Amino acid sequence: MKRALTAKLGQAVPERSPLQEVIAALRFKLVLDEGYAPFAHTGYLPCTLDGEDAGFDLRFSEERELAVLSLSWGGDPREAAAAYIFCAALVQSFGAEVTGEGGLSLSLAQLRAKAEAALA
Repeated sequence: MKRALTAKLGQAVPERSPLQEVIAALRFKLVLDEGYAPFAHTGYLPCTLDGEDAGFDLRFSEERELAVLSLSWGGDPREAAAAYIFCAALVQSFGAEVTGEGGLSLSLAQLRAKAEAALA
């Protein structure tokens, strides 16, 4: 199973603070590392999920006036949950289109369900 997501945004990629607010509004206990900065950060993004370490690899690029975020993670379910939560916030408030394995689009409800399943 592919452990990766791609998020495409037609608008600016949100800074940490507004993104963190949406994550809290979605009622997930995910805290992004202070070092998160769109396009400046690359590689592993540490996070805290319900008091425990979690995180995922995050890469930024641009395609035809779209910001493209590529997320990937290892086998730890907390890493998967963190990536799904991050993308759910992008969909919820920033107009992102998120695709998973096979290039299939994932809705907000699907991203939430996958995050909750990873946490179970």
